[in-house]
Amino acid sequence: MNPKVTLPFYAKLAFVLVILIAAGYLAILGKDILTPLLFSLLFSLLLLPLANFQENRLKLPRGVAAILSVIIFFAFAALILYILGSQIASLSQEWPQLKDQLSVLTSGIQKWAANTLHINIAKQTTYINNAGKNLLKSSGVIVEQTILSVSAIVLFLVFIFIYTFFLLYYRRLLMRFVVAAFSEKYISIIYDISEQVKHIIKKYILGLFFEMTIVAAIGCTAFFILGIKYALMLGLMVGIFNVIPYIGIFTALLISVSITFSTSESRYALFVAIVIICIHLFDSNFLMPKIVGSQVRVNPLIVIIGVIAGEMIWGIPGMFLSIPYIAIAKVIFDRVDGLQPWGILLGDEEHPPRKVNKLLHKIKRKETAKKV
Repeated sequence: MNPKVTLPFYAKLAFVLVILIAAGYLAILGKDILTPLLFSLLFSLLLLPLANFQENRLKLPRGVAAILSVIIFFAFAALILYILGSQIASLSQEWPQLKDQLSVLTSGIQKWAANTLHINIAKQTTYINNAGKNLLKSSGVIVEQTILSVSAIVLFLVFIFIYTFFLLYYRRLLMRFVVAAFSEKYISIIYDISEQVKHIIKKYILGLFFEMTIVAAIGCTAFFILGIKYALMLGLMVGIFNVIPYIGIFTALLISVSITFSTSESRYALFVAIVIICIHLFDSNFLMPKIVGSQVRVNPLIVIIGVIAGEMIWGIPGMFLSIPYIAIAKVIFDRVDGLQPWGILLGDEEHPPRKVNKLLHKIKRKETAKKV
């Protein structure tokens, strides 16, 4: 029997880097297939209790239970988008006032540039006119790109609908495949990982939804009390954008302040900024740790890196997908021998899992034995 070969750390790290590069390249190539599939996997895990309830309690066939679960989920999402869309449509009625505010803002910027940067106002007007002409020339391309983007989004949603249905329908077949792909000694680990992933993803998405609901309710209430125009739209926007960690709330701040500044007095824009900053402080220090953070023990550094990497690979969808799949990776790393150090890297220092705790105690014992 050949002796066990132990590779040095730098050799293991080289293998990990090669795997990461290959996985990133394949993810970029397979973006159109993988992005809706990964969203569908999350949604199917979320809808699994609903599908099981319909099958076991209501005695519905598996196909009927799966399609009803998907329809209920998409109907709920469509209701939220309809409310937000109706608010955005009413914003278009403010176009004359918005145009006047933009004219005043542009005039102020031109005067500031003339006084500070010594750029003549006539030259600035020439630059703006030339930019407008170039924009008109490319308007056909812009319309074409817009139509293509809308059709791509519709197709994306259709694929998510189809994938989610089939993942729910063939979930037992997929589980049997995963079990059959490994030897018998790993079956208990596979079932443990499966149960933990289902538990974490369900709790994470539900926690994220409750967090979004609370943030949106606080935002809408505060904006209504302050008399902010389009309070419902701005509150919903803050709640939805808050789903993206760290980056989303600042995007919501920029958009909300810009809309308020364009449709109301400047002091209201300041009120909006203060409210959103206060919401962010309340969310990051109380809501996120209590509701979402208790389910996904991933340290903030890895969260930020994951969000940035997800945006680089898959754009905005990658930002949404990064955190739940980092959490799934951590569940796998914590339960597979040899991968626990990577689970330590991803995890929260204050709450390491039991297996990682055992590994840390084992390392400490070895260090103590060497000193003795």
